[in-house]
Parts: sequence; structure tokens; C-alpha cells
Amino acid sequence: MISNDTLFGIFLTIQTGVGFMGNALLFSLYMYTFLILPRQKKPANGILAHLTLANALTLLFRGVPNIIFSFGIRPEVGDIGCKMVLFIQRVTRNISLNTTSLQSTFQAVTIAPNNSKWAWLKKKISTLIQPSLVFFWVINMVIYAEVIVRTVAKRNITDATCGYYTHFCKVTSCAHEVTVTFLSTIFIQDLFFLSLMACNSVYMMTVLSRHHKTAKLVRSSTSCSRSSPEHKATHVILILVCCFISFYWTNSFLTAYSELGNKRSWQLENINNFISSCYPTICPFVLIKNENRISRMNFFSTRSRVFSP
Repeated sequence: MISNDTLFGIFLTIQTGVGFMGNALLFSLYMYTFLILPRQKKPANGILAHLTLANALTLLFRGVPNIIFSFGIRPEVGDIGCKMVLFIQRVTRNISLNTTSLQSTFQAVTIAPNNSKWAWLKKKISTLIQPSLVFFWVINMVIYAEVIVRTVAKRNITDATCGYYTHFCKVTSCAHEVTVTFLSTIFIQDLFFLSLMACNSVYMMTVLSRHHKTAKLVRSSTSCSRSSPEHKATHVILILVCCFISFYWTNSFLTAYSELGNKRSWQLENINNFISSCYPTICPFVLIKNENRISRMNFFSTRSRVFSP
């Protein structure tokens, strides 16, 4: 009979494998467009390339250790391995948050009416994308440098000390002031970007609602066809934002419940790990719906040019 841990390992393997392949496929498409078809690249491609890269790394460095443990494998993980795994987990998780927020901001500015107060940003926002992405990587690596300092390998698999710990690693406790500052910084950053996503979502839904009412009155096929790609992309971003916020708060609630509880439950931890990997797994398949033109038109047009006499 299959144990619960093995069954969880099978589900997590499927989730990690499917999600990683989806993100790797999209990342390859964006890199293909950037390197081979530079004339057809869009400003949003850089944002989505970073998002899929962060998602793929999150799934890899979060999923593989949990899969190994679920199948009863207990490898010797040194301090350096633990530091690298937890550091990449935390950084890429926040890069996913930052990039999703940036993408929602970019889309909100893109669909803003020309007479709105955000219209001046339309020409400038494309130039702000790359500096923003670089800033996200730098600031998160600086914030989570604390993880590198405090993370050590668990010498005993049953070792459950105070502080954060996983199957193979633990984060040692330090001065109370340092811990409070570290957690406060993370909380403020997360709250800011989640609030930004929520505001962008409300604004985009308002714009879409106004456009829908206008389209009903005017019934102009030209204006509808012109705006449909932007509105399709907006719907995709709204779905991503809703998914991210839902999974984020579910994950946060389960983490708080687990940490505040008197006894650590690995079953609850497994469920939390599965939920925390849901967004990076779902994300590429939501995006693929809006990237059919790249995956079909660009590849086939290139092949036709190469093989045509």
C-alpha cells in the first residue's frame, strides 16, 4: 500500500515537472523572440521572461527537496547546499511577486485612455522595465542575504528547534531586533506589491467595463478589433493577479498557523508546499493562451523563410 508521503511525492513530482516544463517552454519562446526575431519582441516579453525564469527556479529548488524527502531519501546536505537552496527559494518567490506586480502595472498603463492622468507614462514605462527588473533582483538578494548567514544543515532529521526549518535545513535564531527588522522588511515589501496589484486590477476592470459599455453603444467593429489584443492580455493579467493573491494568502495563513501551533505538522507542511507551488505551475499555461501567435506564427514563419527556395 502506498504511504501518504509517497503519494504526496507523486503529486508533487507531477506538479513540479509540468510547471517546470511550461515555464521553460515560455522562457525559450521569449528568448527565441528576443534573439532571433528582435523586430517582433514586445516590452512585456522582458517582464514575462523574468517571471517564467523565477517560476521555473522556484519550482526546481522548492519541489525537488520535498520530492526527495517524500520518497524516503535522506541525503547528506551540507551548510552550503542549504544556504543556496533556501536563498534561491526566497529570492525567486519574491521576484515572482515583484514581476507579477510590474506586469499588472505595465498592462494598466497600456490600456489607460489617452486622456487619463496616466497617459504620460505610456511612452516612458517601456524604458523603466529593465531597470525595475534589475532593481528587483538586487534588492531581494540584499534582503535575503540574512538567509545565507543564518541557514545551516540539520544534522539530525528529527531536530526541530525554534525558528524556521525544513526537511533538511534550519534557520538559526538570532537577535530579536534583527529578526523583527528582517520580517518587517519582508512584510512591508509584500504588502506594497500586493496592494499595487490589487489597485491595478481594480483600475483595469474599471477600464474594461467602460470600454464594454462604449462598445455596446457605438458598435464599431474597427475599434473593437483594434483593442481586442490588449483586452485579451488584460484578462490574462487579471487571472494571474487573482491566482497569485489567492495562493499567497492561503500559503501565508497556513504558514502562520503552522508556526504559531504547538506542534509542527509535516502533513500540513506538505499541503502548504503544494499550494505554494500552484501559482508558478499554473502561470505559464495561463500565459500560453495569450502567446499562441508567438509560438505558432513566429516559428512557422521562420521555418518557411529558411526552407523556401
